[in-house]
Amino acid sequence: MQSHELDYEIVGDDMQMVLVELDPGETVIAEAGAMNYLEDGITFEARMGDGSVANEGLMGKLLSVGKRALTGESLFMTHFTHQGAGKKHVAFAAPYPGKIIPVDLPSVGGELICQKDAFLCAAMGTQVSIAFQKKLGVGFFGGEGFILQKLRGDGLAFIHAGGTIIKRELGPGESLRIDTGCVAAFDSSVDYSIERAGNLKSMFFGGEGLFLATLTGPGTVWVQSLPFSRMADRIIAHAPSQGGSAKGEGSILGGIGRMLDGN
Repeated sequence: MQSHELDYEIVGDDMQMVLVELDPGETVIAEAGAMNYLEDGITFEARMGDGSVANEGLMGKLLSVGKRALTGESLFMTHFTHQGAGKKHVAFAAPYPGKIIPVDLPSVGGELICQKDAFLCAAMGTQVSIAFQKKLGVGFFGGEGFILQKLRGDGLAFIHAGGTIIKRELGPGESLRIDTGCVAAFDSSVDYSIERAGNLKSMFFGGEGLFLATLTGPGTVWVQSLPFSRMADRIIAHAPSQGGSAKGEGSILGGIGRMLDGN
């Protein structure tokens, strides 16, 4: 199915939104709960599956939502369709601080592999499925486990990643070693493997984790500076405990600060 053609604008800095412009009859699909606002004339409906395959039947839809369940995403996707006249807009918001990345799928060979919670929205006709990591090392130590998201199509897709995003173009045989949690996305021509982070002393005391991801070109790689899991760990580490105390960096000064705040 040929994807619908979308025009868009990304607004904001750390908490971004993408404003998608729809012509009459055009549809954009999105993760459940991603919509921020929509204009008159645009209707939305929660459906099983991404709608990329016409007449796929009940079993096909169940298989599709079963794959989505493995990534921890909602079983349903929301389809937004412009059924009025003129051009109308629907906005989708990033779920946490970071950047929204527009990807023209034909420019990356029609297929993109990304972390399992990265997908935000895409043109109707885009297939949203999963990619199993075939290498055991990648599955056990790759940060995202065996399962990643796979986006396939010939239109625009929008993904979200945390912090600052760096896009790297790797030549044939060129490699990039990355913290396993900082791999946001890469195209299907990139080889993804896992290696030890130096010797045993470096692995246990270097603070960089036990393993690094090695991505080898040719292809395109997107690297994120702040994975959501890392941000969540920091928040949990500095959150007050049930007894009302908090632990973390600068505990003495932190305690004085909480007293001044009335906590």
